[in-house]
Amino acid sequence: MRLFVTHATRFTYSGKAFLSQSEIHLRPRDCPNQVLLSHELWIEPESEHVGTRRDYFGNTAAHFTVHEPHRSLLVRARSSVAVAPTSLPIQSPAWDAVRDRVRHDRQRDCLEAYQFVFPSPRVECSAALAAYARESFLPGRPILEATAELNRRIYTDFTYEKGATDVGTPVAEAFAKRRGVCQDFAHVMVGCLRSVGVPARYVSGYLVTRREPGSVRLVGSDESHAWAAIYALEHGWIGFDPTNDLVPSTEHVTVAWGRDYSDVSPVKGVTLGGGEHTVEVLVDVEARDREALPRIR
Repeated sequence: MRLFVTHATRFTYSGKAFLSQSEIHLRPRDCPNQVLLSHELWIEPESEHVGTRRDYFGNTAAHFTVHEPHRSLLVRARSSVAVAPTSLPIQSPAWDAVRDRVRHDRQRDCLEAYQFVFPSPRVECSAALAAYARESFLPGRPILEATAELNRRIYTDFTYEKGATDVGTPVAEAFAKRRGVCQDFAHVMVGCLRSVGVPARYVSGYLVTRREPGSVRLVGSDESHAWAAIYALEHGWIGFDPTNDLVPSTEHVTVAWGRDYSDVSPVKGVTLGGGEHTVEVLVDVEARDREALPRIR
């Protein structure tokens, strides 16, 4: 499947801004089931220089500065990706075996996974999160089976509600409220997994916008989306979307991953002047049938 993504973010200021410096994560990644075919970026007012860097987690981050006075800032990206179907393996190792392996194994893959066991700026581990996770993570249970059940329980027990939380809401508060948006669902799931010692990372991306009559609109489409991924030894990293009780496949576009939202926020930065500001975000993901696309390895 080929997916076309448009993401536009506009900041409108009550006064004149004299300088804006921003970093953005809008370029989709190449990963096992996804190939980036094209990516374009526009900044208005135009920046004299737009640079890119590979961040610690391997994501492509762009950065720019607008020096001229302005009352609005528009960041617009357009990308196309080829996405292949994914499914859960039939068998997987016990979750506690994975926990113990990454704790003691010093091979590169396990070492890289081990860093995702610890608390991060937006995701604290806790006894409450561990107790919730342990209802699914029984001793010796296969890790994918346990995680799929946790994914389903969060989907069932929590209510998707815009305005119940904001970008800075702690995971403990979202967990106590049992409500929030996809960022909160992903943070809660990551916190639950890490609290029992399972490596879990936060993934940002998009969902297909469904337009067909009678089609079910997935929660989180028409905006940035987020989900969790766990490390399952020989199976590598596998995603779970607790907002929709899905395993991400051909309708998910992966942009970036990190410890939590603070590592991969789509647009962040600082502005000199400008007074108060409002933010408008427009996201559209269009799916097209398979055509001559590069093979995904």
